[in-house]
Amino acid sequence: MAVDKQRVKEILDDIALRYRGPGGAIAVLKDGEVIGQRVWGYADLDQLIPMEPQTQMPICSISKQFVCALLLDLQRNPPPAVAAKGDIQKQFSEKLAELLQPDLIERSGLKLEHLHSMQSGLRDYWAMTTLWGVKPDGEFLIERDCPPALARTKSTHFEPGAEFSYCNINFHALGQIIERVTGEPLGKLLKERILDPAGMDTAFLCPNTARHPPPCVGYEGSESTGYVPAVNRMEWAGDAGIVASLNDMISYEKYLDRLFGTEQSWYRTAIEPKEYSDGAAAPYNYGLAHVKLGEVDTYGHGGALRGYRIHRRHAPHERLSAVVFLNHEAAADSAVADALRGILDIPKPAYPSVQPDPAWFGSFLDEDSRLTVTVTKGWNAGDLTINYEGSPETIKLVDPKTSLGSDITASIDGDVLKMHRVLENRKLHARRLVWRESAAKDESLKGTYRCEDVDSVFHCTGEAGMLYGVFEGYLGRGLPTPMRYLGDDVWVVTCPRGLDAPAPGDWTVVLRRNENNEVTGFTIGCWLARGMDFVKI
Repeated sequence: MAVDKQRVKEILDDIALRYRGPGGAIAVLKDGEVIGQRVWGYADLDQLIPMEPQTQMPICSISKQFVCALLLDLQRNPPPAVAAKGDIQKQFSEKLAELLQPDLIERSGLKLEHLHSMQSGLRDYWAMTTLWGVKPDGEFLIERDCPPALARTKSTHFEPGAEFSYCNINFHALGQIIERVTGEPLGKLLKERILDPAGMDTAFLCPNTARHPPPCVGYEGSESTGYVPAVNRMEWAGDAGIVASLNDMISYEKYLDRLFGTEQSWYRTAIEPKEYSDGAAAPYNYGLAHVKLGEVDTYGHGGALRGYRIHRRHAPHERLSAVVFLNHEAAADSAVADALRGILDIPKPAYPSVQPDPAWFGSFLDEDSRLTVTVTKGWNAGDLTINYEGSPETIKLVDPKTSLGSDITASIDGDVLKMHRVLENRKLHARRLVWRESAAKDESLKGTYRCEDVDSVFHCTGEAGMLYGVFEGYLGRGLPTPMRYLGDDVWVVTCPRGLDAPAPGDWTVVLRRNENNEVTGFTIGCWLARGMDFVKI
């Protein structure tokens, strides 16, 4: 495929204009060589330090694929001391059993492969920090705070292997397991086995987000509200932690291009097709998400930390890559997709302009997950916006009652919303919630509740329907956040900011009552952590 470099330049210039903010950087590679690069804005607004290709930034969850590359390399080329102990896979499985609750492994059938494919069913520990009482700008340290988090991980919210659910604890656990098997620090192993071979000269593992190398500053806010420096005071490793520059990531994309040309490489193994336990195709494995752009197979991942958004993606058969760094919170994944679509000349799918059936609009409760789905109008005719995950998603209508897409299909039939989240292998059957004025101002929810399973306490305060929720746990006591009534006996606890970015989003609260109509407890959950029962105390 011939590439017009002038066209590439125009595409990258347009991306800089559309993904505005303090600063950014993008590079596109074809056949293992850079065919376009654009850097704009500032790494530090206050000091007027420009963004440069050598500016280091946290690549956040993109680190997951590096940890998986290390895992595969260790399994294929174990250190002599590890090889001398025999069965390599067994050693990793034994350390998994040591790290998590033994009865959890036995009851759930959890395996190492469920971790790197996001099929573990474990609840995400960054979402759970909210229930354990952390404040958004709070401190979270690996040695001090991770062991209690693992000790409180006693159950799964679905059968391992059955579904996809994003879960950072999967990869924190992988990093811990690697260190226990080898007896070596994760950062040292990553440098020796992955970063150095890839030619990533300035990349390194930096778990403490408060100690990222200068000069880059991440910013919260927007042009309309103004940009302010983001505060991060947490540590993470395995699930995130690597710091790298655009130059480093260019070297990595060249490295992957070379590896794809080698049949026995870890990268070829990492992108092999994966399935769920029911045989359905699974789009994620070894820290890499498989996304189709038109008919083109691409593999990559995004990264997010308060003040930063990063994304990289590779179309191996076309030998085309794109990587984007932003020190603000615009959609880096969309920027990468726009670059690849433009270069490959892949048009965005066309949908008819459809007037939605009015039955779409409202809030619905999925009977299985006990999570809510709220549907509102989208920006364009024929678009709907659904709130189920931590951020709004757009679905496209093909007729007034039906939406068809590669990721999500949905239909409305009166008061029943059906949705198939294809990539997650999850089918939702949700009923409409009916607003009741008396329930909206019912104060019987007020009180204190406890969930024994995850060791969390919830305090509900307020009056006349203006209620607030506060979580308390081993990390402290969180901030009171407003609760919102949706209908029937369902409320949400709002969570626009969490310790990690993005925040878990709203927590659905489904009340339970006794024969006297008194609230005795509730089931709470968000898309990252669901199915937790609290009892009034």
